[in-house]
Amino acid sequence: MSKLIKLLTLSSALLAGSFAMTASAQEIQREGEGRLFYSTISIPAGAETLYLSGVGASPQADGTYGDMEQQTNNAFEKFKATLEAQGWAMSDIVQVRVFGVAGADGKFDFAGFNRGYEKFFGTEANPMKPVRSVVQIAGLVVEGWLVEIEIRAARVPK
Repeated sequence: MSKLIKLLTLSSALLAGSFAMTASAQEIQREGEGRLFYSTISIPAGAETLYLSGVGASPQADGTYGDMEQQTNNAFEKFKATLEAQGWAMSDIVQVRVFGVAGADGKFDFAGFNRGYEKFFGTEANPMKPVRSVVQIAGLVVEGWLVEIEIRAARVPK
């Protein structure tokens, strides 16, 4: 009986060790790559996650916030600073959710948003791209903001 218990204990230990190796070897999987984003990202169990939300542009010297591209750049620069201060990177971003309003012309400046966005994702410095959603809304809490962005970041511990 004690040989059976020892064998079961050894088998359990080996099995647990193989799961631990598999889990630590898992990576974030990205699929459905488009020019600006992926359609699917799978985060393995045990990954660390970080959520940041409510970021929009800071006012310029004249009190305005700039156009869509400027506001997008400013928001992502804020995310970059926050992530780096906490030991994360822009390449850790796996999801971007965008709430945007129309400009003075009554149209959402999607091209301006993409110009700002493209400076941070799918670049030589950061080849990673998140999944993303862009939603046009009637307005934001901060008057003058054209865009407010949320992100989710994930990384597999080393």
